[in-house]
Amino acid sequence: MHSLETMTILLLWLLVYHLSVLNPAQASKCLLQNEFEPGLMANGDFVIGGIFPLHYNQEMPDLNFTYKPGPVKCNGFDTRAFRWAITMKLAVEEINKRVDLLPNYTLGYKIFDSCAYPLTGQRSAVAVLNGPNELESPLCADAAPLLAVIGESGSAQSIVVSRILQPFGIPMISYFSSCACLSDRREFPTFFRVIPSDAYQVKAIAKLLRHFNWTWIGVIRGDHEYGRFALQGLLKELEGTGICVAYQKMIPLLYDRQKALEIIHVMSHSTARVVVVFSAEGSEFDPFLGGTIGFGIRQGQIPRLKEYLTTVNPERYPTNPLVYELWGALYGCSPSWSNLSSHLPSCTGKETVRLQYSAYLNTSSPRISYNVYKAAYAIAYSLHNLIYCTPGKGPFSNSTCANAPHIYPWQLQQYLQEVSFTISGEKVNFDMKGDSIPSYDLINWQRGSAGNIEFINVGMFDGALESGQELVIKEEAIMWPGHQTEVLVSVCSNSCAPGFRKAVRRGQPLCCFDCVPCDSGKISNETDSLDCIACSEDYWSNADGTVCIPKVVEFLSHDAMGLTLTVIAVAGACLTLAVFSVFLYYKNTPVVRINNSELSFFILLSLTLCFLCALIFIGEPTSWSCMLRHTAFSITFSLCISCILGKTLVVLAAFTATRPGNNLMKWLGPTQQRIIIFCCTLIQVLICTVWLVASPPFPYRNTKYQQSKIILDCSVGSDLAFWCVLGYIGLLACVCFFLAFLARKLPGNFNEAKYITFSMIIFCAVWLAFVPAYVSSPGKFTTAVEIFAILASSFGLLLCLFTPKVYIILVKPEKNTKQHLMGKDK
Repeated sequence: MHSLETMTILLLWLLVYHLSVLNPAQASKCLLQNEFEPGLMANGDFVIGGIFPLHYNQEMPDLNFTYKPGPVKCNGFDTRAFRWAITMKLAVEEINKRVDLLPNYTLGYKIFDSCAYPLTGQRSAVAVLNGPNELESPLCADAAPLLAVIGESGSAQSIVVSRILQPFGIPMISYFSSCACLSDRREFPTFFRVIPSDAYQVKAIAKLLRHFNWTWIGVIRGDHEYGRFALQGLLKELEGTGICVAYQKMIPLLYDRQKALEIIHVMSHSTARVVVVFSAEGSEFDPFLGGTIGFGIRQGQIPRLKEYLTTVNPERYPTNPLVYELWGALYGCSPSWSNLSSHLPSCTGKETVRLQYSAYLNTSSPRISYNVYKAAYAIAYSLHNLIYCTPGKGPFSNSTCANAPHIYPWQLQQYLQEVSFTISGEKVNFDMKGDSIPSYDLINWQRGSAGNIEFINVGMFDGALESGQELVIKEEAIMWPGHQTEVLVSVCSNSCAPGFRKAVRRGQPLCCFDCVPCDSGKISNETDSLDCIACSEDYWSNADGTVCIPKVVEFLSHDAMGLTLTVIAVAGACLTLAVFSVFLYYKNTPVVRINNSELSFFILLSLTLCFLCALIFIGEPTSWSCMLRHTAFSITFSLCISCILGKTLVVLAAFTATRPGNNLMKWLGPTQQRIIIFCCTLIQVLICTVWLVASPPFPYRNTKYQQSKIILDCSVGSDLAFWCVLGYIGLLACVCFFLAFLARKLPGNFNEAKYITFSMIIFCAVWLAFVPAYVSSPGKFTTAVEIFAILASSFGLLLCLFTPKVYIILVKPEKNTKQHLMGKDK
């Protein structure tokens, strides 16, 4: 805003002064109010302009409106920018010597100083439009044939210059202005550049940040168009990449100590260890920037540049003040034959180049100079194609070619848009926006052994390559700050290892997060996973939460528990068979024959089957084992209880048969007993048959009860049928208990009803306890509870019914008599 106000005041003053001092005759002429001579100039058939920041500081004139203000004074000679100007001069001279490029024609040039300031750049743009001598041929007179301009360095200056040249249709090729805003063809239709747009620069920076996994960065930009557009482009490019900006700070145009301290404070207290800077170039702080990495303009080769630079001296150009300033900057002295006043001592001829300006003669890897070189040749090739186009195939009306030397700038622009040539092995052309092929060198600022900063090429970015292949980095060649070789880490939060997921902290950027372990049954097998993936139904997460592994399949197998139950079941069956053998051996003794020995043998055989059916419950469930285990258990127990029921009826009938008129015993003979046992067992068989036909038991993979395991079990199929089976067994047991309870006090030394009563109490207690235990037991323990109930009730029946008899047979044989059993041995 200060620049615009100054310019407006200056133009108003000039207008007032002009109208006040000129008489009518003078007012009809076009007169210059100030002189603005070029720094370097040469005549030619076609003239091109050059604008370079030969100075980097400005001193504004006094605007007190009491006298005519002087021109803006430029201070601080820039030897690098002067080298760029000399490169343009070299390129033009090379072109003029070539016989294959613009033969019979020569190029001239006018090179002006912009002082790295938009207002002075504007004055340079106006001056470059005039003829070889402003005083003799001002713009409002007969202008020289200016075809194109090479400039400017800063984007702010290029915007001003391009807008001035645009009404005249003069194309401008910038060698250093990279603002993406200049790619807008509607606003800057005559602008070209041989440096990539910042739109590609921010793409390259974003890829560099992703390559080194720098997700937490700070951004500092200059207060100018370049900084503003570069920041906007970077933020847009970083969207969705997981890279966050910790802070954004702006470097003011004018030095402000308070703001500088504020920026330093933010940088030093931030956890971001990587800072992206978009600022104007400068060399004052080079010694403090060792380890910096960034993208630089691609370097090229310019033949004879170094030798040509050495020819620029006060002796060859005795009247050029810029050369004297160069000499003073390089050697710190003023030539003795100079007529210009200087505060520097006279040169002795033995001075050496001062260290801070030694870069002027360093032409090993020219970059900006190479861009200037390409720009000059782009104009020359375009002009050559324009002049020597094929007759009848020209781009203008009636397919005519240009009529040299009467060529207009707008004609040259059309050929600039289509020019394509190769120089130093690099192809040069422009896209429809006037931008060149986007390519950069990756530069590492390394501190040399002498303490100086050396720029080392450690990679490149080529936007013409396929996506994902644009960035090439030689990491082993990079030297980070503090002479470190390991890549710096700049993250808000450390990466989440596999097995964890990122949980964003409330109110903080996405890059700041906590690592939360995956829930059971979920995994993350990548670093920095946003979410955990649920395992499929048959899989479960491992202890680290990184891999889905098959779930543990659990069933009552031949493990410790299974073997224990197997041994107990087999032992019970063997014990029962042993009792059977004893009874068989002593089958003719009173203890065996009492109350129908046939029923005793039936009971022993059914108990053996009860013990053995427990083995069906052990092992992996199958369709057949599931159907067999429940039906076999229910039928064998029904058979056993039916036999006990028959024995109870026999005991009750035998001890009541002695009463007069009681003929109950004739209705409970062996045949009737068999019929009772058969009918009671048949009912259970029918229930099981209906069960197997309607909804049979089947193997069931239970993944709900315990999510980390697959519990293999037998589903009963029909809960109603299962509880009907158990209920029927319970009914038989209750009838036995009731009848035995009635006969418990009948006379005799061996009343079997008492033992039946006690056995039924144990049987019912076991199965009543089984119900809640069965329902609440997890996994394979459900099956174990059922086996335990079978074995416990079987042992209860075996021990209660047969231990007393075996005791008498084996231990007290003297009591194994009819008289003792009937209570008549006294």
